[in-house]
Amino acid sequence: MGGHHPECPERLSAIQDRLIAAGLDLYLSFYEAPRATFEQLARVHPPEYVESLANMAPERGIVHLDPDTAMSPGTWQAALRAAGAGVLATDLVMAGEVENAFCGVRPPGHHAERAKAMGFCFFNNIAVAAAHALEEHGLARVAVVDFDVHHGNGTEEIFRNDPRVLMVSTFQHPFYPYCGTEHRAPNMINVPVPAGTRGDGFRQVVSDIWLPALTEFEPEAIFVSAGFDAHYEDDMASLGLVEADYAWVTERIKSVAVACAQGRIVSMLEGGYALSALGRSVAAHIKVLADL
Repeated sequence: MGGHHPECPERLSAIQDRLIAAGLDLYLSFYEAPRATFEQLARVHPPEYVESLANMAPERGIVHLDPDTAMSPGTWQAALRAAGAGVLATDLVMAGEVENAFCGVRPPGHHAERAKAMGFCFFNNIAVAAAHALEEHGLARVAVVDFDVHHGNGTEEIFRNDPRVLMVSTFQHPFYPYCGTEHRAPNMINVPVPAGTRGDGFRQVVSDIWLPALTEFEPEAIFVSAGFDAHYEDDMASLGLVEADYAWVTERIKSVAVACAQGRIVSMLEGGYALSALGRSVAAHIKVLADL
């Protein structure tokens, strides 16, 4: 997205380096993300929006869609693969080839609305994956869990009032994108938390609000918008989570998945811009998913 932009290629390098340093890579299966198809994207984005993004992709230089969100010559293909990763992960999990999957992708997706790119996001990767589970695999109920420091406004807009989808989320408020607290649909469990909230406050929200709602809903698969920018080292925001908090919430999500969804979890990277903290947090998340 241009020099010095926080949503940079080094994010994925930091994750991979940490997995290798922790010895976790030896226990994981790696897959190359395919490109999402037009049909898969059109389940959550209007065809004309998909076409307009394709037409905006530059052959050289940078094209800004808004002050924070830009396309380079490689962005279109990267966005297709980011969305395609969730589709492949869903297929693998539904086939029983893997119990769960983590998609280390960029660009992120949870701010992308049906017909609007914003917040570093172009396609709503988690929504594309969840819709694939509903439409292609015939699931009746799926849950989206979003612990990014920013509210997943795009995911909310796409699945608002869809009884097949329950979304639970926490996010710093007031903070970008300055929504998620008003006119909430009954299938949206949005829990804003103030700046300075640390792990104990986050864990209380998960225990008291998320888990009862998820258990009552009985999802057949869980999709996680895994943003790690609520980490105390991440100066993009002002929350105070640490790696142990991410491991803990992953354990709680996994307990619901085992009880209700045959363990099926697809987790997709969203935010996280302090590179060392990002790598450590993703490693903690994956270690729990992989029972290591």
